[in-house]
Amino acid sequence: MTAHDYQAIEESRSLNLPAFLRLLTEKFKNVSFSTSLGMEDQVITHHIFTNKLPIKVFTLDTWRMFEETYQVLRQTEERYGKTIEIFYPDKTAVERLEKEKGEHSFYESVENRKECCFIRKVEPLKRALKGSDIWITGLRAGQSANRKKLDISEYDNDNQVIKVHPIIDWTWENLKAEVAKHNIPYNSLHDKGFVSIGCAPCTRAIRPGEDFRAGRWWWEESSKKECGLHHE
Repeated sequence: MTAHDYQAIEESRSLNLPAFLRLLTEKFKNVSFSTSLGMEDQVITHHIFTNKLPIKVFTLDTWRMFEETYQVLRQTEERYGKTIEIFYPDKTAVERLEKEKGEHSFYESVENRKECCFIRKVEPLKRALKGSDIWITGLRAGQSANRKKLDISEYDNDNQVIKVHPIIDWTWENLKAEVAKHNIPYNSLHDKGFVSIGCAPCTRAIRPGEDFRAGRWWWEESSKKECGLHHE
């Protein structure tokens, strides 16, 4: 990707979301979108599917998701008549980890937790993004202090792909308004205080006044909580 391409993406951030997504498909051949099925990603999925954009939509099933997450996956496929491609962890790697360290080793140390995240998320993501030129995410600046530093696009060296964050400037209120406007299916856990939703054993609702990411790996003290899909 050239400096001109980066500049074109930056200059197009004023476009509305459907127009911005369409621009990516016009400029690049292989565009992929990873959805966690949270509210941010549901909004992006809605505009990809309703505008019939040639973007690969996929999700990572860690085998430890909330039932509510599987429900919204089914609801989304039914609503739009589309299939979201699912990538799973390597079964042998999961079995080896649980045999050697137990099913809940991630509670014992940050290193163990990141090892589990790598097996269940990072490695499957590499397979999902293979051959992609652009990786669209639902990251927002308002999700954490760390993410406030993000630009609308960046280069992901690990996956050799350009990451684009089309709703980087959106607020939580923007998202809720968009969901209501288009009646977009969303995870019912959002109504119970879950704003960032990951694996069931590693996610809780946040309390009033807590950081957006406080419900993820809440037993860890670090404010820079990432699983390896997105670097600090």
